[in-house]
Amino acid sequence: MKVISILGSTGSIGRSTLAVVDLHPDRFKIFALSGFNNNDLLLEQAIKFNPSFIVTKDLSSKKILMDKLKDTKLDAEVLYGNEGYNFIASHEKVTTVVAAITGSAGLISTIEAAKNSKQILLANKESMVMAGDLINKVCEENNSTLIPIDSEHNAIFQVLSENSDATEIKKIILTASGGPFREHSHQDLKEVTIEEALNHPNWKMGKKISIDSATMMNKGLEVIEASHLFRLSMEKIEVVMHPQSIIHSFVEYIDGSSLSQLGKPDMRVPIAYALGYPNRITSGIDGVLLDKLSGLEFFKPDLKKFRCLDLSYQSLAMGAAHCISLNASNEIAVEAFLLGRINFLQIPELIEKTLTKTVSSDVNSVDHILEIDKMARIETNKILTKI
Repeated sequence: MKVISILGSTGSIGRSTLAVVDLHPDRFKIFALSGFNNNDLLLEQAIKFNPSFIVTKDLSSKKILMDKLKDTKLDAEVLYGNEGYNFIASHEKVTTVVAAITGSAGLISTIEAAKNSKQILLANKESMVMAGDLINKVCEENNSTLIPIDSEHNAIFQVLSENSDATEIKKIILTASGGPFREHSHQDLKEVTIEEALNHPNWKMGKKISIDSATMMNKGLEVIEASHLFRLSMEKIEVVMHPQSIIHSFVEYIDGSSLSQLGKPDMRVPIAYALGYPNRITSGIDGVLLDKLSGLEFFKPDLKKFRCLDLSYQSLAMGAAHCISLNASNEIAVEAFLLGRINFLQIPELIEKTLTKTVSSDVNSVDHILEIDKMARIETNKILTKI
């Protein structure tokens, strides 16, 4: 039986993970749950899955949660903050950690899981963007297994698990739906609303990743993540628009063959694969009905319209420091957009200005990564005050 800690159980990935776990009580035991702002849902999840530990964001939230626990029969211990997240990621009883905390906040707990030889089901792409080389090194040194949950990377992982000889791979192709604005003109994007940007046509996701999908920064971050996960140069990673979100990436081999994975656009499918690995388990989702499919489309993304994707490729070419700055400035820009401080087209503008201030350097420690991240945030906020 796999014993699981979920970092970010109240988010979309966490909720989907628990939905799959609930189908297989004989296979999985929830050891710990963690959330950030949604204590009501965290408590509801805890009552259902009876974890040993619950982690919330701060001391104030801990006190609120503990008061609510008095009215239940739960005897779970409540922790808070980074120490709590790191504790449940590294606990000796845990076999599997679902890393689903959004953004850079999930970096340290992911590294702690790797240091303690856990099987890591990775949804937090920002960790790999910021520290891919370091995480790979720590995983190798501690015999920790990394399985991506993102549908595109999970698809590639599935294909490569059958044929992983890197010398035979010509390239990988990440599919992208194009989000809600794939048919908008560049000029139209200046006037889009927050509500429109959050309204993804295919996927139900949290606010941050929904905006990233609308700007295609999400795909850009996935390009950087893929370069680390699969040890491929950027020249071997392409992006193609696929509005239907049925084919979740391709691997093209040197003999001219291309292999892909098909599935409905529901995160329970890749999550079930990762949870069951190396076996397959039911996800609660039916397969694709091929006779019902029609008009699957594929076309190249417009890098002038979706500047964030282009900036991601540029950052990958420039090196680790620029990838860290890209991620940090994007987090600030997305937050500013959601608060109504900037318009949609100013997101890539803000990121690009921050990148021009970034100095290339070798990155060899967590402290150095966090310092670059901090400086990029300071610079982005400085630029933001002038807009």
